Amino acid sequence: MDIISLLQLVVSSALMYSAPLILTALGGTFSERSGIVNVGLEGIMVIGAFSSVVFNLSFAGQFGDWTPWIGMVVGGLFGLIFSIIHAVATVNLRADHIISGTVINLLAPALAIFLTRVMYEGRGQTDFIAENFGIADVPLLVDIPVIGDIFFDNTYLPAFFGIFVAVLSWFILFKTRFGLRLRAVGEHPQAADTLGISVYGIKYAGVLMSGLLGGMGGAIQAQLISSQFAATTIAGQGFMAMAAMIFGKWNPLGAMGAAIFFGLAQSLAVTGAYIPVINTVPSVFLDIAPYVITIVVLVGVIGKSEGPAANGVTYIKSK
Repeated sequence: MDIISLLQLVVSSALMYSAPLILTALGGTFSERSGIVNVGLEGIMVIGAFSSVVFNLSFAGQFGDWTPWIGMVVGGLFGLIFSIIHAVATVNLRADHIISGTVINLLAPALAIFLTRVMYEGRGQTDFIAENFGIADVPLLVDIPVIGDIFFDNTYLPAFFGIFVAVLSWFILFKTRFGLRLRAVGEHPQAADTLGISVYGIKYAGVLMSGLLGGMGGAIQAQLISSQFAATTIAGQGFMAMAAMIFGKWNPLGAMGAAIFFGLAQSLAVTGAYIPVINTVPSVFLDIAPYVITIVVLVGVIGKSEGPAANGVTYIKSK
């Protein structure tokens, strides 16, 4: 395998695994910028994965090649609906953010597997989907010499969709009135309240956006990588996305870069056999590498990263 083909394989594989992480990390960024810690991203991804696969299996005949893209939107909508639980618990009921997120992580997989058994004759997994994202060329960019062959030939479009959403999220957070208000609520909700900003409304918006993007991330994971839904479809990706968010310092572009890094770590279990030196490492070490890296990043970075000042602090309007 020549160097160009090897680089193309590594890059496309890294982009494939990073696509769901990018969107989910962006969702976590919106939630925590509003002051709500959302450790329930894993559970939200599970709901997005389950709903998108059920939609795909049910409507592939009607929508054809567009099915996975519509399924991604469906997964996002179900993730948004599920995130309302976290929003109500943390904003209105003043529950501890970590406990509420943990409940979502426990509830979502159990509910999804139960519904899977009910809908698919007692089996613990669905059928394989008929339509998935597959590989494609990026129009125009694929014609760029060398770079086009490495980055834009036979690649995965959901990853570039995630990159686009990351850039758009950066613009929303730092260049719009809504983004300014979201950041203000996450830093000092009392001050934001005195300026007439609806603190509770902004917090709801942040959590619901995390549900939408996390559900879309789960849908991409299921329809791009797994091609079905089972208990192992989402296996730690939500926590990797949280690590990417922290590593990226709650900045959409930083979170995107960290997510691509984690995606590369995941992809080495598949592409490592073709890479000199790495192909001598036992496959079991490559399989666990993403999770070890996640722990190392959290331990090494979380103490040095400063998130929004009011992140995780319950706001009571009367005070």
